[in-house]
Amino acid sequence: MRISEATGDDVVGLARLLWMHNSDEEPAQRSLDEFAVELEQWWAARDGTHVAYVARLDGAELVGMAWVALVPRVPRPGTTTRMSADIQSVYVTPDVRGHGIGSALVEAATEHALRLGALRVTVHSGRKAVPVYERLGFESSRQLLQQPPATV
Repeated sequence: MRISEATGDDVVGLARLLWMHNSDEEPAQRSLDEFAVELEQWWAARDGTHVAYVARLDGAELVGMAWVALVPRVPRPGTTTRMSADIQSVYVTPDVRGHGIGSALVEAATEHALRLGALRVTVHSGRKAVPVYERLGFESSRQLLQQPPATV
């Protein structure tokens, strides 16, 4: 397994993984190729704030991803470079799950954020993945609150 920071050459593979990751949430309104073009544009507009890490086995095909969003925080006296980070869209293809790929991706994304000076790294996880994040050192926090989505 090889974990690396994604490059522009990985956009089609990232689009495929995002497509697979969200395939059961909502019906696609466009083709995978159209989505790849949109993802490339979205990512280019967020250069420096969103970084993806990818996993490969033996070949060039991506089998996993983890994104980290870097969020500048309001300055405080004594520091104007505060930052937080959020791990997002972690996904490993079903055929290779259970081999530590997801954990390695989360560790790489977390290390990237901390290396850049993030004060904290958060993740919004599905219930089944909570034990994985806890093994990686993430803890639940009573202070981290969220506003639920508005119901229409």
